[in-house]
Amino acid sequence: MREDTFKKQELGKDNTNVLIIIGIFLVALNLRPALTSIGPIMGIIRDEIGFANWNVALLTSLPLVAFAIMSITSSYLAQKYSNEKILIFGLMILSTGIIFRSSTIMFLLLLGTLFIGIGIAVCNVLLPGIIKDKFPNKLSVMTGLYSSIMGISATVASAISVPIAKNMGLGWRNALLIWAAPAIFASFYWLVLIRRKSMNHIKERPTEKQKDLLKSPFAWFIAFFMGCHSLLFYITISWFPEILIDFGANKTTAGFLLSYLQLVGIVSSLLIPLIAGKLKSQVGLVISLNILLIIGVIYLLLYHNDISYIISTTLIGFSLSGNFTIALLLLSIRTKNTKQATLLSGMAQSTGYALAALGPIVIGFIYDITRDWTIPLFLLILLAICSSFLGLKIGQNKFI
Repeated sequence: MREDTFKKQELGKDNTNVLIIIGIFLVALNLRPALTSIGPIMGIIRDEIGFANWNVALLTSLPLVAFAIMSITSSYLAQKYSNEKILIFGLMILSTGIIFRSSTIMFLLLLGTLFIGIGIAVCNVLLPGIIKDKFPNKLSVMTGLYSSIMGISATVASAISVPIAKNMGLGWRNALLIWAAPAIFASFYWLVLIRRKSMNHIKERPTEKQKDLLKSPFAWFIAFFMGCHSLLFYITISWFPEILIDFGANKTTAGFLLSYLQLVGIVSSLLIPLIAGKLKSQVGLVISLNILLIIGVIYLLLYHNDISYIISTTLIGFSLSGNFTIALLLLSIRTKNTKQATLLSGMAQSTGYALAALGPIVIGFIYDITRDWTIPLFLLILLAICSSFLGLKIGQNKFI
């Protein structure tokens, strides 16, 4: 009798874990499309509304400002109301933002863009804590899988934006609006999930506070490492198609290559966490990935043909996703418990995105002045070098 009861309890736990995994993947599905879908059609939006390059970059930089502000706030709210409840709030705000942004009314367009940033920031911060709480023995696998889902959705979003806006004649508004559907679905899924009696909320209440992390140099190294790769990622998804077009590629090819960049990143997102999780030190791995990025950027500067574009895109995409996934993994493997993971996630992502928010605007401003992509691309190389130096610190096998 007791054995049957025990088996039923284990079966119920397994079923709940499967439902949580699905929920995590649904959230991950919504963390990139609202951002990457806009890159290939930024030129269309710019021309239709009459923006300058630095103005249209607000559509990618405003969410990053929200990331910086809400990342800290999210970690505090999660301690009061639970990670799951605040996660649902983030998904609802994201859904609303996508709908508002698909408007030609300037106020709604910018407000929606801000809401998108708030929603994604909340989900970004809370996922590492949820994974550490629910799957403490599978951190590398779960981080790799959810970051891969992010990459897949980002790739699809980039690939279909131009066809929807131009080839199908539906315009840029509908190309952005379609991504409200998966966000709304994920919101309702988690609403149902947390009503299940078997859904275990975080009961752990350690004594760590945000101010304790602020005193930790190691935590700051992780935060700045995430900042470097947030800058690199959001500069790339914002301006990579425009760079390729300026170098001679047509718009369709440029959009395809942005999708390919993120497709390569999916492989990296699956592979790198598994390797990193087995290593005592990730220093060599971080430096190697940044060397690939530097080679890719230099190759892009020197050679302008289809083959060189593919080579450069492969190297850049593999490096970007690999290092970004390492940054996500560090939020779990360098912390001792769920609360500390959530607080570090809030601190690192707030700092990282505060830096990243400047990236697309600064790059657009530099190009407006120089009408050349050489300086912006050299800035990417400089960021990769900074990331390598940070890798010497964050790769060390120790806890916060």
